[in-house]
Amino acid sequence: MITIHQWSIRHGVSHDALRELTAIMCEVPTDPKLVLPGTSEAAISNMVRVEASDKGAWLLRNNVGACEDNRGRLIRYGLANDSKQMNQQIKSCDLIGIKPLLITPGHVGSVIGQFMGREVKAANWKFNPNDPHAVAQLRFMNRAWSLGADVAFANGVGTV
Repeated sequence: MITIHQWSIRHGVSHDALRELTAIMCEVPTDPKLVLPGTSEAAISNMVRVEASDKGAWLLRNNVGACEDNRGRLIRYGLANDSKQMNQQIKSCDLIGIKPLLITPGHVGSVIGQFMGREVKAANWKFNPNDPHAVAQLRFMNRAWSLGADVAFANGVGTV
């Protein structure tokens, strides 16, 4: 899989332009009147799920982790968690689901379900390119964006 950095080199996109694009894609739009700084991730998650439901989307919690079953076997669960190595490189969104998407008349006017994901953060969170966890989350989003998904970081209402 080609990375966004490899793509930018291939197409002559400057490092400054790529950094600006990353900042734009990682920007978390919120209405400051609706979310107070310091609001917990759990509260934000609930708000985002309600907002999604109000807009006809269906978001479900995507717990990721591993545990031992009653026979002592390691059971991994959650998206993009096939192995510890995979989970260190790519981290799926906290909330995943589907939203209805009306295809234009050129596509026969059909409605399809578009994959949706939101990586929930506390209200005052800002993307840090030096945070390996956030970068792994962005890596998942970059892959999903490349396939037409609607994914984003979310730290309040207005992100659906």
